[in-house]
Amino acid sequence: MESEARLEETLGLVRGRGFRITTARRAVLQALVLGGSHMTAEDLAAMVQKSHPDIHLSTIYRTLESMEEIDIVDHVHLGHGRAVYHLTTDTHQHLVCEVCGSVLETPSRTFEQLAIDLRSAYGFELRTHHFAVLGRCKICSTGATPPANP
Repeated sequence: MESEARLEETLGLVRGRGFRITTARRAVLQALVLGGSHMTAEDLAAMVQKSHPDIHLSTIYRTLESMEEIDIVDHVHLGHGRAVYHLTTDTHQHLVCEVCGSVLETPSRTFEQLAIDLRSAYGFELRTHHFAVLGRCKICSTGATPPANP
């Protein structure tokens, strides 16, 4: 199974950074592997609590925070909604339509030149994976009817 291999690889990264694999960490990382990206802490809690009802939302948040500190998990704000989480091995950028709310994932290299320009001109290190770029998707920018459910 691809998801099992991905989970074991991620757990190996956690161990390699000197952290123990607790039940909560395994459950949260498994939920991220199975559920994919763009999951809120509440989404993750719902998945985790199906098999581990004793793992509370506060534990999910603490686990996500500790996994972010060691660069296993990252979060992004897609517009005005809650933060969503994904594994750092799943790197991509987000373009969010401010009209219909659709999210388009783009390769990490999308903002490479911007990062180079900002570093060169201002000494500024851009963290592109932490934010979404707002604009209008192809459908909404042409005036067509946006999809009902993005």
